[in-house]
Amino acid sequence: MTKTFRDYKADNANWITLATGEFYPDILIDACNLYKPVLELFGQLLKSSESSEKLFLQTVDVNQPWMRIQLARVFRKYVSPNTPVEMLKQKGKAQWICREFGKGFRPVVEVQKAFLSRPMPDEALCAVLWEYKDRGQKGYDMTERMFELLRGKFPNFEILGPERAGRDILLGEVFEDYPKPDRPADFIMKNGETILAVGFARYDSDRGGAQEDDRTGGYSNASRELLDYAVGKDLRTKIIFVNDGPGLLLGSMWDDYSYIEESSDNIKVVTLRMITERITLEWLNS
Repeated sequence: MTKTFRDYKADNANWITLATGEFYPDILIDACNLYKPVLELFGQLLKSSESSEKLFLQTVDVNQPWMRIQLARVFRKYVSPNTPVEMLKQKGKAQWICREFGKGFRPVVEVQKAFLSRPMPDEALCAVLWEYKDRGQKGYDMTERMFELLRGKFPNFEILGPERAGRDILLGEVFEDYPKPDRPADFIMKNGETILAVGFARYDSDRGGAQEDDRTGGYSNASRELLDYAVGKDLRTKIIFVNDGPGLLLGSMWDDYSYIEESSDNIKVVTLRMITERITLEWLNS
C-alpha cells in the first residue's frame, strides 16, 4: 500500500534536508568588511542632514540599488523602526513617506548621538544586516535541487518555473479563465500541452504559531481553488507541495500538511527525499 505523508511522521527527522548555516561569531569579520562602507556612508549623510526627513531623502537618492537597500535598513534601525523596509525602498514614494510617517521619525540630533555612541564598524549592527544577506538562500538551494530531482526522474516532461530567484508562475497565465489569475505557483510539470501538475515549494528553517497557520491555511485554500477549477474544466492536473527543513518538525506542521494531502487523491506533500519515491508516473497520469 502506498505510504502517505502522515506515514512518515514516526521518523520524520530522517526525511528532511538540513541546509548548512554559519556560526557566530565567525561571521563578524566578513560582516564588518561588507557593511562598514554602508555605515560610513550613512554617517556622512547623517552629518549633512538637518532633519531626519532630509536624511531619509538623501538615502533614497543613492543610485546604487544594493547600497540604497542597506541604507534603508540602517535608517529603519536608527530612525523609524515602525516603517517597513519594503516601504523605505520605494524611491518614488519618498515625499509621501515623509509626510505620512515623518512625525514618528527619531529627531536627527538623537540619531547623531546614538550613531556616534557606537564603534565603527558596529559589530552588532553588521551582524543584524548579515542576517538579511542570505535570506531566501536556503529556499533557492532547495528549489534548485528539486528541479534536478524532477528532471532526472521525468526527462521527457517539461519542468517550468524559477529555479532560484525569479518571477513566480501566475496560474492565470497557465489556465484559461482561472478564478484567481494572480495566484502564484513555483513550478509546473507539462507533458506536451497537458499540465500534469502545479507545484508549490518552500524551505522552512523555522516556523510556528500564526506563521504556521498562515502557511498551511494558504496552501489549503490554494489547493481547493485549483482542484475545483480542474474538476470544472475536466482536467486531471495534480498538486504537489514540496516542503523541507526543520520547521516541518515544529508544532502541528506535519499534521497540517497531512490533512491537506488527505483531502484529495490529487495532492501529494513531499520533502526532497520523498520525491523519487512518492511522485510517480502512474500518479501523474491517473
